[in-house]
Order: sequence, then structure tokens, then C-alpha cells
Amino acid sequence: MLVAVTDHAAERYRQRVRGTLEPKTEVAAAVARAYAADRVERDPNGTLRVRDDRRRDLVYVCRPEGSELLVVTLWEEGEDAAVPKRFTDALRRDDHRVD
Repeated sequence: MLVAVTDHAAERYRQRVRGTLEPKTEVAAAVARAYAADRVERDPNGTLRVRDDRRRDLVYVCRPEGSELLVVTLWEEGEDAAVPKRFTDALRRDDHRVD
């Protein structure tokens, strides 16, 4: 399975998971491993949620595009997230690009 990563997903990974010079490469590798391990949940709207095989709280949201998976975003679940939701929600209020 070929995995592509949007700029948005790479930036979220860099902010929330770990700072890195190659976030797209790391995300693509993690999604490919998790997909091969069948850690996939299918949503009724056609997207796939791929749960990281090393960090169970990390979920990649993907869109199937033919024989490719496009990672469009990611998030952490649970109360022990590296960046708790209350901080990301506070940032959202200041971001005028987000409706």
C-alpha cells in the first residue's frame, strides 16, 4: 500500500507527536506498518482510521485513493495526550483561518 501524507497531517504530527525533519516519511511509515497489522477502522463516510501500532492513542485519518492511502489528519485520544485538547481548543479561538 502506497501512503501519501498531506502537509496538514505532517504539521500536526510535528506539533503533537514529535518534532522531526521528515514528518511525512515518519507518518507514511507508521501508517504502512499499522495498515499491514490490520489496525484499521472503516467509517461510514468512506474514511479509514488507522491506529498507530506503537502508540495506541494516535489515530491517523486516511482517505483511500485507488491503491493509495492519503493521510489527511491525525489526533491523539485520551486524557494523556502530548498536547491536551484544552490547549488545541484555545489555539483554535485565535486562528482566524478556522471557522
